[in-house]
Amino acid sequence: MSTAPFKLLRPMKQSIRFLVFDVESVADGDLVSELRYPAQQLSAKAAIAQYRAELLETTGKDFVPYTYQVPISVVVAKVRDDYVLDDVVALDEPEFRSYVMTERFWRGWELYQRPTLVSFNGRSFDIPLLELSAFRYGISVPAWFDESGRSWEQPRNRYNTTAHLDLQDLLVNYGATRFNGGLNLAANLLGKPGKMEVQGDMVQQLYDAGQLTEINDYCRCDVLDTYFVFLRTRVLLGKITLAREQELVVETKEWLKQRALTMPVYTKYLDNWRDWENPWPTDGAPS
Repeated sequence: MSTAPFKLLRPMKQSIRFLVFDVESVADGDLVSELRYPAQQLSAKAAIAQYRAELLETTGKDFVPYTYQVPISVVVAKVRDDYVLDDVVALDEPEFRSYVMTERFWRGWELYQRPTLVSFNGRSFDIPLLELSAFRYGISVPAWFDESGRSWEQPRNRYNTTAHLDLQDLLVNYGATRFNGGLNLAANLLGKPGKMEVQGDMVQQLYDAGQLTEINDYCRCDVLDTYFVFLRTRVLLGKITLAREQELVVETKEWLKQRALTMPVYTKYLDNWRDWENPWPTDGAPS
């Protein structure tokens, strides 16, 4: 197995306290064909098309369950304990091998001494997919699956936000309501780009066309949106002031500008950036 989680380029200078992440995935056509259509001997592409058509007819949506999927993009933002963005990395770039991305994700979490994982709707999709991928590829993650402590302190417990903070769960009071609009809406409330040219339902098509860079760019932008939503939830919970959040936003915008020449997707992200309209007086905070 790899010994270079997150492709570390420099030693840690300050504690990484949060890993903000997102996962893009596609259906495993061979698995779909073998398990759902064993008598038809369908090709991987034909099996996926038939399964999606069946799902659309029966449920109104053609999204293949995560149990039949594999990760093809995992992007992680490393955030320091002062909420400053330290780095954004696409795991196993440019090979993007599912088993390597999965291993580097879990090894990276251990390397940084088990920081808080931060996602948007990761409780329902990203984390279960990465857990199942660890199962599939024979990757041991005993610290994550630890069941020795009190139930609410175990990493996989829904209410253990020290282990995993699902921002959607936070905003809907752990299932009390629905967050119609998803990350796209949350990001746009803050003036951030949200979904641009690529949408989530386009990932399979992009993958079939061999456009892995475009998928990872999309995933990278989702992580940036998630980071900004994360910052606003810190204001919501009183962890930082609104003024401090706005300072962090300005600093991050400059961070993106400095890296746009080597990461063109950041230019696109900045081109779609809108500064949040602060309704409060000039001191930048509610009275």
